Amino acid sequence: MAVALDWTEAVVESFCDITPTVREFILRPSGGALSHAPGGHLQLQIQVNGRPHTRSYSLVGAPDPQVYRIAVKRLDDGRGGSLAMWRLSVGDRLRVTEPQNHFPLDLQAPAYLLVAGGIGVTPLVYMAQTLARRGAQVRMRSGARTEAELAYGDDLRAALGDRWVPAVAEHGERVNFAAEIAALPPGGQLYICGPAAMLDAARQAWIAAGRPEADLRYETFGSSGRYAPQPFGVKVPRHGVDITVPTDSSLLDALELAGVPALHNCRRGECGLCAMDVLAVDGEIDHRDVFLSDHEKQQNHRICVCVSRVVGSVTLDSAWRPDR
Repeated sequence: MAVALDWTEAVVESFCDITPTVREFILRPSGGALSHAPGGHLQLQIQVNGRPHTRSYSLVGAPDPQVYRIAVKRLDDGRGGSLAMWRLSVGDRLRVTEPQNHFPLDLQAPAYLLVAGGIGVTPLVYMAQTLARRGAQVRMRSGARTEAELAYGDDLRAALGDRWVPAVAEHGERVNFAAEIAALPPGGQLYICGPAAMLDAARQAWIAAGRPEADLRYETFGSSGRYAPQPFGVKVPRHGVDITVPTDSSLLDALELAGVPALHNCRRGECGLCAMDVLAVDGEIDHRDVFLSDHEKQQNHRICVCVSRVVGSVTLDSAWRPDR
């Protein structure tokens, strides 16, 4: 059961490849595009293996009154959403929501550090442009595996100049979180979007530096975990359900297909609305969300079904109760 959203039809106006694995799409919704704040995103409904699936994509750059701009990284071993997006042609139609925002930018901080990992750069582009335009004290670091995979470097260099510094793994470069955080003035905020491992490293360095947790703001693209996706078993005794979640499906999608109602909203592992109780696990839960605390993940009492997976099998309970 999704939180009620307003959907509209949009047409693919154009697309271009900005790196070998990142494709930018320009979508023109009927009736024009709504404005969005830095950190905003859209939800899109696309067909994956003949079934409608919902995916979230960050909005890139400043608002345009006519179109939305998003970017999609092709994941050949993912759940099929990115491949379905890459198969779209100019003129194709799909359903989109109005802009949402679970990663808002606080404009009152004395200084800012922005850090992107791979495709995680997308929500940070408009943040960088906004802060630069306001004359804020801001620095940004972008991590990528190769030089060719540095997306939106021209936009960031135009906005920030030498305050934007890439860290390319093939050159032996990495983001030094301890040093970057030490250089951030007191009261400064860190905004980071990237894979789970990068978020964990940033969080550990932030806590070790004694910084307030409230000043660390993050978003994840929800596709990374400690283990490669593989099929796993799920039982929900309350509903008499015993299913196998395939590699190309999320746990949430599999539960909905089996008729198990599950509240959800972000589909990115951030809001926690989809968290379900774990009754038993045979194997290991691959927690891919950023909502549950480290302690909660170690306890394995709950799982965010929109992004997390299991190696082995798991037994869950839902919040559904029969009407009396």
